[in-house]
Amino acid sequence: MHTRLALLSARIQDPVTGTFLPETALAVSDGRICALDDDRLIRAGADASTTVIDLKGAVVTPGLVDGHSHPVSGAELTHGLDLSGCSDLGQVRETLAHGVRELAPGAWLHGWGLDPNAFGDRPVDSAPFDAVLDGVPALLLLFDAHSMVASRRALELAGVDGPRSFDQASAEVVCDDAGRPTGLLLEDAACELVERVAPQPTREERRDRLSAALHAMAASGLTGAHVMDAGGDSLAFFAELDAAGELPLRLRVAPWCQPGTDADGVRALIEQQGAGGALWRTDGVKIFMDGTIDNGTAWLERPDCHGESTHAFWPDPAVYTRIIGELHRAGVPTATHAIGDAAVRHVLDAVEKARAGAGRGVRHRVEHIETVPDDTLRRFGELDVIASMQPTHCCDFTRADHTDNWSRRLGEERAARAWRCRDLWDSGATVVLGSDWPIAPFPPLGVMAGARHRRPSRDLAQPPHGPEQALTALEALQGMTVNAARAAGEEAVAGRIAVGRRADLTVLADDPLTTAATDLPGLPVLLTVVDGRPTHRDPGI
Repeated sequence: MHTRLALLSARIQDPVTGTFLPETALAVSDGRICALDDDRLIRAGADASTTVIDLKGAVVTPGLVDGHSHPVSGAELTHGLDLSGCSDLGQVRETLAHGVRELAPGAWLHGWGLDPNAFGDRPVDSAPFDAVLDGVPALLLLFDAHSMVASRRALELAGVDGPRSFDQASAEVVCDDAGRPTGLLLEDAACELVERVAPQPTREERRDRLSAALHAMAASGLTGAHVMDAGGDSLAFFAELDAAGELPLRLRVAPWCQPGTDADGVRALIEQQGAGGALWRTDGVKIFMDGTIDNGTAWLERPDCHGESTHAFWPDPAVYTRIIGELHRAGVPTATHAIGDAAVRHVLDAVEKARAGAGRGVRHRVEHIETVPDDTLRRFGELDVIASMQPTHCCDFTRADHTDNWSRRLGEERAARAWRCRDLWDSGATVVLGSDWPIAPFPPLGVMAGARHRRPSRDLAQPPHGPEQALTALEALQGMTVNAARAAGEEAVAGRIAVGRRADLTVLADDPLTTAATDLPGLPVLLTVVDGRPTHRDPGI
């Protein structure tokens, strides 16, 4: 057995017990951990071709995995002005004005990360930006990536001058009382009306952006991601990067199943399972049950304060239930976007029905779970449904005093049930943590920190939203290691550090379990290893 990599003078962490292993060094061969021992013996097994790294007491954890990410679409959507740091309309206008000054004549202006809370009590529309965007075609993506604001010129170029009808029930060109578009476009079908007339990047540009994003993820300590889409050139890009040895993360990809998918479409999704390469594979199907609370397109058991969020994404939810059953019988795991309480309940009902007809067999997931009543919690554990949570959504897009858009729409009762990580964990659910990048930043230490402190990342002096729902430091680590492995059905080969397991490793300057939650995002990532190969290495080691 030829040792390819040897890590010495390490503190090797077990994410199950939270303790350090007695061994201080490990060796890697053919992408697997082949030995755990003391420095002397591991060094003795190395030869001239072995990469030997002295970690000088740094902490080695199993590789951190983002439980919910969109790397390809994220690399595309985060092109342009970053509006995520703008907390009011004045800051948005200032950022747009700077972008307009730098813009070539006739070019389109793109922005992303726009927080609806920046609009305060006024409607989300293009009117506050009419002066600064006069004559400029602009598309400003809201933070949830389910909606955007289009400038007047962009709407004109796209020929959007009034309401439209869509097969997607929650999609809408929002119009005023006179039938004129306000600039707000809800959900993909409406957004695409304007997006398709904007200039598109070349394939090479898109591939390069993806590669840069993935390498930035590796530098943040990520060794893998559960990818929740496979549109366009996504799979081809993964294959090309993998074949060239340039894929720095291990990716588990779930293509979408949308309303209108017929029997042939479902069969094609089933046949696609398992396709992939050395570091990526298609494994699962992503389905939407609703939209978002902020846009009034979630599916709630009672309407929000505007009388919205009353419908499922699927015009006939029974069709969703049938497809879940078909995929379950075929052994295909599913991940369903379900934000509202009615959506979450319907997913659990569908999984329960599928299991009653075909046994356990397959482990399904629910993504987001932003607000759920008490009687829903225990069902996750009973049905072995993974609870996939994004705690930084709660941190950065809601407020402890419930003055934010999300909380105001829901009202006090439901806003008090925000991102119930603690309750889900205690009820027996397997909680997996992720970023949902580009909706929120991808660095995993920030995600783990948010699960612990539940405070706005940009202002940690603010009070936490629902501190009783915080996870412990150990639970947060488990949410991105052992639980992520279990969600992927890989608990026998990933998630812990042991001989025979994958050599996917994250090396940190200090112990993430004893580092304060507010300091955790700044903890240096010294080394990231995927399949036994360093994908990021700090110059100091």
